[in-house]
Amino acid sequence: MPSYIGRFCNSLKFVVVLSCATVLFAIDIANAQCPVSVVAGGLQAPNGITQSNQGRLFVSETGPPVVNSGRISIVDTDGVRRTLLSGLPSGVGSIGDFSGPTGIFMRGRTLYVLIGEGNSTLPGPFPGAELPNPNPASPIFSSILAIHISAHTEAITTGFTLTAEQQQALAAGETVTLSNGAGDKIKIELIANFPNFVDNPNLPPPFVIHSNPFDLVVAGNQVFVTDGGLNLVYEVDISTGAFSVLTTFPPIANPLPFGPPVVEAVPTGIASFNGQLLVTLFRGFPFPAGSSVVEQIDPSTGAHSVLISGLSSAIDVLPITSKGDTDYLVLQFSTNMLGGGLGSLLRFETPTSTPTVLAGCLITPTSMTLDEKTDTLYITELATGRVVSVPIGE
Repeated sequence: MPSYIGRFCNSLKFVVVLSCATVLFAIDIANAQCPVSVVAGGLQAPNGITQSNQGRLFVSETGPPVVNSGRISIVDTDGVRRTLLSGLPSGVGSIGDFSGPTGIFMRGRTLYVLIGEGNSTLPGPFPGAELPNPNPASPIFSSILAIHISAHTEAITTGFTLTAEQQQALAAGETVTLSNGAGDKIKIELIANFPNFVDNPNLPPPFVIHSNPFDLVVAGNQVFVTDGGLNLVYEVDISTGAFSVLTTFPPIANPLPFGPPVVEAVPTGIASFNGQLLVTLFRGFPFPAGSSVVEQIDPSTGAHSVLISGLSSAIDVLPITSKGDTDYLVLQFSTNMLGGGLGSLLRFETPTSTPTVLAGCLITPTSMTLDEKTDTLYITELATGRVVSVPIGE
């Protein structure tokens, strides 16, 4: 099983790796609703997607299981891919998982990129135990990078590479400027550097629990970040880099006759809408049917409540408004995590209405972005390395 797939399953608290492989590869799309077009292929474990004001797509990629092989690609809507930045932090974690760039969000000419936990922890002496790695492959795992890129560079660049020395410079608070000798350049700065792990409350020191920064959204002067390992949302001040925990999500009781007594929340996708935050809770193993939800968070207090319920492995959410009416798009990684179900895209006219299935044939989808000019939704697929599109219409 490719290690990036193991990484994704493990990072979502799925400890039965062989079952996860079955979920990802025992796929039958013959009877699925499938109005999907392939835009681009050959991406390296794509995790996040966003669109620039020039109309191009930016995709974050964990990369192959090679240290510091994370990448950001620019994908034209006609399918042409170019590298924007390679050499981003990545590494194999404590449970054989592979982690690198995850969430991505663009505002104006600044691209905000979230970096995962990488190899910041090591396997412990027994299953479920992990220890701090004294020599992680990067000093900027579990961080937010801001990449400043001009429209000219976006249009012409053939790519830049971040070195280990430049990662060290970013960790020290320096701004790094990259130039490839072809007349284009980008500037990179570190916005925030989160803890790579916390003490394990159920084991004595030095045992820890690794983080899993998964997605981010920018609203005003704040960045909000989901962490699927620590089951929380961070709030980050862009100007100062100061961050704090906005809210945490408790586990729920496991209603199934197997698995652990409780099921973790596992926050994944995040969006900002009408002064509120929307966050998908994927839920952990054994993925009880209908337990995944979309939560609404008040960013001024951290108070949260269920907005949409009854979901299966929800991994991203996107509110869309037309003529004063708001619908909600929800992306599901699988309709049946233990039974090999395909991923799906759902549309809710109201949070409590029965959804319309816009696409039922997605293969391990991870994130989505909407081109409002064409009403086209672009979706990344982890296992296939593809960007696909779905028309959503009115």
